[in-house]
Amino acid sequence: MQKLVAVTGATGFIGRQLIDTLVDAGWHIKAITRKKKADTCAVKWLHGDLDQQSVLNELVEGVHAVIHCAGAVRGSSYGEFEHTNVTGTENLLHAVSQQKQLPKLLLISSLAARQPELSWYAQSKYQAEQRVIHHSPDLSWTIFRPTAVYGPGDKEMKPLFQATSKGLLPVVGKLQNRFGLIHVDDLISAIQTWLNLDAPCPGIFELDDGTPGGYTFPSLAEIAREIWNRPVHCIIVPYFLIHNLAVMNLWLARIFRYSPMLTPGKVKELHHHDWVCDNTPLIHALPDWKPRVRLHDALPLIV
Repeated sequence: MQKLVAVTGATGFIGRQLIDTLVDAGWHIKAITRKKKADTCAVKWLHGDLDQQSVLNELVEGVHAVIHCAGAVRGSSYGEFEHTNVTGTENLLHAVSQQKQLPKLLLISSLAARQPELSWYAQSKYQAEQRVIHHSPDLSWTIFRPTAVYGPGDKEMKPLFQATSKGLLPVVGKLQNRFGLIHVDDLISAIQTWLNLDAPCPGIFELDDGTPGGYTFPSLAEIAREIWNRPVHCIIVPYFLIHNLAVMNLWLARIFRYSPMLTPGKVKELHHHDWVCDNTPLIHALPDWKPRVRLHDALPLIV
């Protein structure tokens, strides 16, 4: 029997590497792309997006599982995030529900959904989770909430890591705020382990690299110092400065019609004191998985 899986967000940072890994493992894939791409022997590309119900219907037809990675991380209003993250998820769920044999579904959410009051993004990811949870008692679903994902091809964390190689670590928030990190290989390993499960795996699972207590900015600076063999100084960015920049950026985004990353909500996320995960429930659910990539080993390869 052909192993067939549907993937959304397949052209993004996580999705690209997920597809490569699944193809190497013998899976056949159906994936959506906004830009036309040629099919390969293992990947069938469907031209469209989460707004096109007919494309979604074709995407999930006959598949064993659906991995929903697509999501908006930038936006100048809640409506922009809601359109992709909530309505897009609803459209996908509708397509899944039309299948005679329901595929199992994995939603790649975000640890930000743990604090939906902080930002439009966090609220939209939380609402997407709720749509999955309450969609149908017959749907076999799982939700992953990874913390910040880094690795080759990442554009969000790389500038921060590059700064450490030059001896500087910009700090937004308090020095002792704690946060988790996870390498993209460990996240994909968790997805692949879930995909190979025979039994249902319902629940919302957080995941990071398993560093006890997570990281602080000083501990991150110390790791960078060991790698680059030079002092790394934490430079605190004043709240009023980053907040005012975010307000201005949001204002300009609405005038010039672009999707900003830095918004007042993002600043609240960055100032939150605890973004550390507890991997224990996921390790119990996926006994064959545990994070293996250490930041100390990975950092020199991505800067």
